Amino acid sequence: MKTYIITLSQVFPSTHKRAGKPTGFRDNLRKSKLHTIRANYNFWRKRFEKIEQGRACLSVREWVGKPYAEGSTQREIIRLTREDGIGIEKLWFDRANIYCPMIATDKFNFSQVPLHIANNDGLDFDDWFEWFKGYDLTKPMAIIHFTNFRYCQ
Repeated sequence: MKTYIITLSQVFPSTHKRAGKPTGFRDNLRKSKLHTIRANYNFWRKRFEKIEQGRACLSVREWVGKPYAEGSTQREIIRLTREDGIGIEKLWFDRANIYCPMIATDKFNFSQVPLHIANNDGLDFDDWFEWFKGYDLTKPMAIIHFTNFRYCQ
């Protein structure tokens, strides 16, 4: 079975106002972090096709030490399969109001996502918004769900 890896940051990145402080993602994953949001929806959609077919799984990890540094390793937090209810949804931002995230799936039209999307991602809204300030918000992003929760059911 193919294993796809996704890493969660232990600390806020250097571009964030809370740089170097703990994110709490590991603890939140067990309590309230329902998903993670990643750039490149099409890349993740292809991976989730294999997961949905039962041919792949998702290994959620965190860095031990500085991310991508020589000698730094990753530690697995949890391994998830389709039986765990994991899934993917597409996320867009309204170009007129970047505070207004929108989602769409193959089955549903666009709908405004409640702003608690930040909390479900493990952050308060201000920290969440700042996290994505350097991303190209004109391109769709992937909401990678760790449970069977979805915004569009």
